[in-house]
Amino acid sequence: MSGKPTVGEYMTRDVKTVAPDDTVAEVAQRIIDSDGHNGFPVTEGRTVQGFVSARDLLLADEEAQIFTVMTENLVVSHPDMKITDVARVILRSGIQKLPVVDDAGNLVGIISNTDVVRSQIERATPQKVGKLMRTLEQIHGVGVEEERRTVQLDRLTPTQVRVYADELEGREYELENGLAEPLVVIDNDGELYLADGHHRVMAAESIGMTEMDAYVVVLDEPVELGMAETASEEGLDSLSDIEVVDYARHPLVETTERLQ
Repeated sequence: MSGKPTVGEYMTRDVKTVAPDDTVAEVAQRIIDSDGHNGFPVTEGRTVQGFVSARDLLLADEEAQIFTVMTENLVVSHPDMKITDVARVILRSGIQKLPVVDDAGNLVGIISNTDVVRSQIERATPQKVGKLMRTLEQIHGVGVEEERRTVQLDRLTPTQVRVYADELEGREYELENGLAEPLVVIDNDGELYLADGHHRVMAAESIGMTEMDAYVVVLDEPVELGMAETASEEGLDSLSDIEVVDYARHPLVETTERLQ
């Protein structure tokens, strides 16, 4: 990923739209039936005519056509626009979603405030991966490569003994809203060791996920990893071996209580 991510890298491409001559009742029903939509771009063909939100429909006549209630003076984005610039627009305007149009004015996607947040979260992970790769090269003298792939959770060997219950709810929210960082995994001759993301995988399992996005560091020859030795000593073979610790026993809470 480039140092300056663009809208085209993070926008949603499969955009649901409505037509100018759809009725208020029809669009209201689509919002009710949708999975979290609170509005739609209004298009004629692929040309953006406006945007209609649930708020626009509140006091409108059910038989009124959408072009009579939609917002016409739109703020739009371009696929090559930098995410940081879009973030400024969203922050200053209060708009949650921007239609993305190409040079011809045709709709090619939509970018939301959630997409912007996700872009900033994902930029942090490559820094962790780079540091891990350099450490592995220096300690073990092996070549390493980075791959972005989907990993099956039941194939992961954990390297952390416990996670904290209070953090899992927050991680579930992140996962359900597409805000979680990818995992960091080491592929040591086909054995997959979870280097970063134990709370995320435990939260994922609790909501029925079986696979997750990950940065995978692939070693060009098998080595004896310290984290693999730790996992073996702690009896960590699968995610079910990780202990979930109640919030009251979190070290920071214990420290605070001792100071009182």
